[in-house]
Amino acid sequence: MDILLIGGLWLDASTWDDVVPELAALGHRPVPVALPGQGDGSRSATLADQVAAVLAALDTASGEVMVVGHSAACTLAWLAADARPERVSKVALVGGFPAADGAAYADFFEVTDGVMPFPGWGPFEGADSADLDEEARRAFAAAAIPVPEGVAKGVVRLTDERRHDVPVVVVCPEFGPAEAKAWIDAGDIPELARARNVTFADLDSGHWPMLTRPRELAGLLAAEAGEG
Repeated sequence: MDILLIGGLWLDASTWDDVVPELAALGHRPVPVALPGQGDGSRSATLADQVAAVLAALDTASGEVMVVGHSAACTLAWLAADARPERVSKVALVGGFPAADGAAYADFFEVTDGVMPFPGWGPFEGADSADLDEEARRAFAAAAIPVPEGVAKGVVRLTDERRHDVPVVVVCPEFGPAEAKAWIDAGDIPELARARNVTFADLDSGHWPMLTRPRELAGLLAAEAGEG
């Protein structure tokens, strides 16, 4: 199966470098998606540009496709299901949840000179970064790509109710399935509360399992793709 891989904030497509060969060895075709504004030097990219890049990758894929979103990009994966519900066999949400219609995509941190830079490790202390040693933290921060304001503050627009028929697996790295279920039941994640087929998969890692647990993440995704 073709598996689209969409990295979260501050990441380019190379964040999946250790996952790609593992998925390929398990018989799938991994497709890391290059997002405008995250690796191409553009500061003028918008959320619409990133959605277009995801849909272009989806439209050139073959057969059934699983779309994987990490962190904030869980919303990009969900936007793909909204735009192409007949093409997406499953959505995998790694360490994040889709934003609701009308919400800002990822207006989480301060924007400076038209971009939202990596804010440092303060907001991610604890379970998020517990499996990253100091060297890994320095490397991540040095490579982090400031996200264009037009992406971070872009408004999410969802239009096709058929997205709620697309199966979803919530991959739980720094939080557990019970926590995720409680957030959904409490109404904190309205899109998943309306989804008709939501399952959960536990993964013992921090917020960036593609960096710290690539083999385990690939195995989990491959298993989910096999069920798609």
